[in-house]
Amino acid sequence: MSKEKKKTSGDLTEGKKEIISKLLEEYDINTAQDIQDALRDLLGGTIKGMMEAEMQEHLGYKKVLEVIVQTQEMVIKRKK
Repeated sequence: MSKEKKKTSGDLTEGKKEIISKLLEEYDINTAQDIQDALRDLLGGTIKGMMEAEMQEHLGYKKVLEVIVQTQEMVIKRKK
């Protein structure tokens, strides 16, 4: 089953124009490489965080950490 591509209009809305203007100003974009660098800067952390969260879920780290914390809490309570 293939995913359908989201259809977008080629029209630049005022909001899109404003975003582009701010990006050009913030990153001093003059070349295609400047655009790539800006996108990498903007999205790099987001993508990394998403991938880390997915791996943690896949590998079960969150569940393991929860068990460790619960065990530590039980040990602390017994020592009191």
